[in-house]
Amino acid sequence: MDMLAMLEDHWWWLIFAALLGIGEVLLPGVFLIWIAIAAAITGLAALALPIGVPLQFLIFALLCLIAVWGGRRWYAANPVSSEDPLLNDRTARLIGEVVIVVEAIDNGRGRVKVGDGVWSCRGPEAPAGARVRIVGADASVLQVELA
Repeated sequence: MDMLAMLEDHWWWLIFAALLGIGEVLLPGVFLIWIAIAAAITGLAALALPIGVPLQFLIFALLCLIAVWGGRRWYAANPVSSEDPLLNDRTARLIGEVVIVVEAIDNGRGRVKVGDGVWSCRGPEAPAGARVRIVGADASVLQVELA
């Protein structure tokens, strides 16, 4: 008899939970753990109770919803602090930097050189070559003032 066919339903759920747990460790994101918990509970319920596969899938779906909802609430109440809160906010990281105007700011619009790139900007009139300080950002348009 085929070894895979010999496994009972609850083992499949527990194996699935373990694989999701491994995926959570390997892939950043803190999401798979909630689904792994739902799969593990479903597997334990299938082990303890004589329930059919359709009901197991229903239990799993409900537990997924509850686990993800509970996880989101828990993380909202217990935010994870970061050593670099602006890590993924490039425009916020630029605030305070002094940059060079490469396309004159005329009628409040121009372009500035930031690192090895050129960004659109808004600010007071300034000729090409002038130094300006980044004071804010609106999407990918930098707000500048004369430095």
